Amino acid sequence: MNTTAASPSPAAGRREWIGLAVLALPILLVSLDFSVLYLALPKLSADLAPSGSELLWISDIYGFMIAGFLITMGTLGDRIGRRRLLTFGAAAFGAASVLAAYADSAALLIAARALMGVAGATLMPSTLALISGMFEDPRQRATAIGVWFSCFLGGIALGPIVGGLLLEHFWWGSVFLLSVPVMVVLLVLAPRLLPEQRDPAAGRIDLASVACSLAAILLLVYGLKEVAQHGLDTAAWFAVVAGAALAAAFVRRQRTLASPLLDLALFRNRTFAVALAVMLPGALIPGGVNLFATQHLRLVEGLSPFQAGLWLLPSALATIAGAMLAPLLASRWRPANVIAGGVLLAAGGFALLTQVSVGSGVPLLVLGGTIAFLGIAPSGVLATEMVLSSAPPERAGSASAVSETTAELGVALGVAIFGSIGAAVYRAQLGAGVPNAARDSLAGATAAARELPGRAGVEVALAAREAFVDAFTVVATVGGIAMALFAVLAATLLRD
Repeated sequence: MNTTAASPSPAAGRREWIGLAVLALPILLVSLDFSVLYLALPKLSADLAPSGSELLWISDIYGFMIAGFLITMGTLGDRIGRRRLLTFGAAAFGAASVLAAYADSAALLIAARALMGVAGATLMPSTLALISGMFEDPRQRATAIGVWFSCFLGGIALGPIVGGLLLEHFWWGSVFLLSVPVMVVLLVLAPRLLPEQRDPAAGRIDLASVACSLAAILLLVYGLKEVAQHGLDTAAWFAVVAGAALAAAFVRRQRTLASPLLDLALFRNRTFAVALAVMLPGALIPGGVNLFATQHLRLVEGLSPFQAGLWLLPSALATIAGAMLAPLLASRWRPANVIAGGVLLAAGGFALLTQVSVGSGVPLLVLGGTIAFLGIAPSGVLATEMVLSSAPPERAGSASAVSETTAELGVALGVAIFGSIGAAVYRAQLGAGVPNAARDSLAGATAAARELPGRAGVEVALAAREAFVDAFTVVATVGGIAMALFAVLAATLLRD
């Protein structure tokens, strides 16, 4: 943590902590909307009859737009005021949620989800940047970031559970209406409890930079998602290469502007750059391994999405516990040691995951995942605190956006890398003599097995499950080794 004995930072009071509760609510809802739609898709499909492509866009467009607009919205908040952007985003998010809830066509629902993503991109960096200004004491700021981090992860974990409960009593659109009363509360309380923060010397937004950053991130995230689902085909290769080229063009343009969309001087701060370097693998490795854990619960154990969500709840609670413990641990030991120790604990969790088999049942998977996510959580909180504390106050919005974009890209990259490794092992272990559909994925094999008569279908399904478990074992092994290397990296880079 960055402290100075000569001029201790003022401590936050009751007003700031109540303000933190107000800021936590929209983040909980924004993250919940990443996963709340999972269980609603069957009912939604029956009502709106979307095509396969439209169904994918209904699921994915929200996350794509958030990732694409984070940098733009973080910088916009620095320019026009973070509280102002937060209240505008809250109103837009609530309105878009109502539009999504009552959409009468797939096209309208896709448009509404896209608007929700753009509005969500205003909320995430604004809340984190406001926390940075409200909590100047490093220890309090780390605790506040832990609360923010916990709400974000808790929302993702609770999405399927909340969605399942709503769908037992209401129509599919009800999953979107949760955000409306929360955003109304935010609009009422924000002017009373939250300070306005902005960069008084900020210039105009460069629209060419906005377009370039948006296109680059969307193409990269889309390409990485395609790699995870279909391998490195022509479309995925083009998207990744085009995205990387546009990212390079974006960086070159920022160097020529008097008022850049992203101040590259932030990266010359060693703490800022090192914290981002630590944050990337902290998002990459769990994101990839969690993909296989979820599929194991659904397709190997045969659980429903709601049941799988309940079994994933312990790992989510462990993540929240790790996030909340991080500031306390970092006040007693060096952050480098806390992060490295936590990551080594996570490596032990991955070692347990390598022992999961077709007949081992759910408890071993849940135990390994819980230990892994308990260990990895402190790295996210402490790295985020380092990013914010190392940036000038007037650049807090931009720094928050860079932090969140790094995490988004890390998850997408992890899913792509580990998904590709797992798919290669799955196909190799499955061998010959099975339908082509079974070779694409375990979901395809399960569907193909239902079409086969009697014993043949049972054998294909069993072979596919065993091949998937072998792939999961390899992925968990690679993840555990990577975690051990990550611990060394964190201890080395953060030693000062």
